[in-house]
Amino acid sequence: MKKLYLFILFVLFTSCKDESNLVEVQLPEPEEPVSVLYGNPKDVKVNEGPFQLIVLNYPYDALNPVVDGKTMELHYSKHYLGYTNKLNKEILAKKEWQGKSIDAILSKVTDSELDLKNNAGGYYNHSLFFEILTPKGAKKPTENLSNAINTNFISFSIFKNKFIAEANNHFGSGWVWLLVTKTGELKVVTTDNQDNPLMINTKVKGTPILGIDLWEHAYYLAYQNNRKEYIENTFENINWTIVSKKYDDLLLSNPQ
Repeated sequence: MKKLYLFILFVLFTSCKDESNLVEVQLPEPEEPVSVLYGNPKDVKVNEGPFQLIVLNYPYDALNPVVDGKTMELHYSKHYLGYTNKLNKEILAKKEWQGKSIDAILSKVTDSELDLKNNAGGYYNHSLFFEILTPKGAKKPTENLSNAINTNFISFSIFKNKFIAEANNHFGSGWVWLLVTKTGELKVVTTDNQDNPLMINTKVKGTPILGIDLWEHAYYLAYQNNRKEYIENTFENINWTIVSKKYDDLLLSNPQ
């Protein structure tokens, strides 16, 4: 890249000496930003199997200071990758689960196959989490989702307060969700460990369109024991473009 810039400067200098030889120089496209402190998330690959990682199209520190680069790198390349590799290993070893979608697996797996359940939940939950934290999305829901939130929670402000309170009051590790029930109702719920609302043993069933990780590995390096601050800051960085699209897609697939 340095040699290219020197060549461009040489061409410009020589052209200025002789205006009859002016040429148009095509400048290179700006390179995709890559953090100099952390690895490249695109270098993280699963061992083998049907399930792949959600691709991060941004450096690990792109959400700093809300999510610091080191936490994001460990979370994505260690925890998320670990769940994905273990899930793939389970699937490759058990023919009865092969060819099924992650939603189908979650809707049928029970505590009798606890490793499969935990790893399938860990994969699904983290995939959604990393997807909705993509930078540069809308800061508010689109009209469809906004109207649904107002219908189910009175206002966006009340929904936000409820979501943060439910997350903060959850004891131990787990997740907080905004889900859509089969009847189209929006609900805020939490689940323990790597459970989620698609599983057969959850009290409130539905399809999550938003989820935030409440495990300590998601926040402890930057926030220590101040989980509420982590939840509040993360909520402000939700990509509502993606969440709203998930809601719209559910309406299209399950018209009421």
